[in-house]
Amino acid sequence: MLRVHFTPEDLARVRIAPHPDPLAETILSLPALQSRGSLGVTLSGWRERTRTGVVPALGPLLELAPAGPGEYLPEVFTHATGVTLEEGLDHTWSLPRRQWMADLRATDQLRPRAPRWIHALHHGDREWGSLVRQALSRYHAVAIAPYWAQLTAAAHSDRSSRAMTLADAGVDGLLSTLHPAIQWTSPVLHVPCALDADLRLPGSGVLLVPTFFWPRPLALVDNADPERPLVLRYPVALDLANCRALWARPPALTGPDGGLAALLGTTRARVLRAVENAASTSELALRTGISDATASHHTSVLRAAGLVTTRREGSGVRHELTPLGRALLGDGSP
Repeated sequence: MLRVHFTPEDLARVRIAPHPDPLAETILSLPALQSRGSLGVTLSGWRERTRTGVVPALGPLLELAPAGPGEYLPEVFTHATGVTLEEGLDHTWSLPRRQWMADLRATDQLRPRAPRWIHALHHGDREWGSLVRQALSRYHAVAIAPYWAQLTAAAHSDRSSRAMTLADAGVDGLLSTLHPAIQWTSPVLHVPCALDADLRLPGSGVLLVPTFFWPRPLALVDNADPERPLVLRYPVALDLANCRALWARPPALTGPDGGLAALLGTTRARVLRAVENAASTSELALRTGISDATASHHTSVLRAAGLVTTRREGSGVRHELTPLGRALLGDGSP
């Protein structure tokens, strides 16, 4: 059991991540792909579809994050909180070498028989770095991207619910209801852990991040910089029905939107539908499971066609449907 001791400053700095992290979910899904013991039957459909699409070149990833008791996940890949996979990868590869070395020391301690190439990766070997980065991108495209819209929607719903708990019951109420396996006895949070240890936070707070592939709470301390906030990942889908809804394939556009997809293309049709509620480019990317750059490209095309308007809002922009866009969606007349 890990006992996390909060100071008043830490309680004032408890935050809920605005979205799941694509890179962390990619890494956390690898043990689940290899073992049926991880979330069992709830991931059987996802596991079968993913294994069918996985190519042999992804083998090193299975060594990077293996399944089994006492497995150690490389924390340099699980601390990122990027909106897109590329942002997470850029963040990871920009980490200072001392952070990679701290992660390697933890790997040596917890996985003394880890493959030697993992040492080369942590020491900055460019060939292994390029291979792992490309493999992560290819695996993400098969295992995570097809389900990202559902995962994002579930995370947003969870965040809204927890924000209401925070408003109604305060931080005590929030920390008491994170997960059945997590216990809060102020000022100590008890988190399941293979080691029996006490962690005293330095006042930098905690970032709560939803996760979908890891079956139990996961507390991550920055090995190189203990002053950074503790990252606490907690499972979102706790029942079979919820899991099945998440891991079902995204429904194909049918009915009116089926014709819209034939006219505009599937992704652009989804972007247009997502603009039904005004949103920033990043929000559209999250709603549709695409990158910010791709969302920006599609809104530019839709704007040129007279279906979307874009206005400046602070340092960002806000996209809204035009009357013509609403008419195309069947929501009004031009």
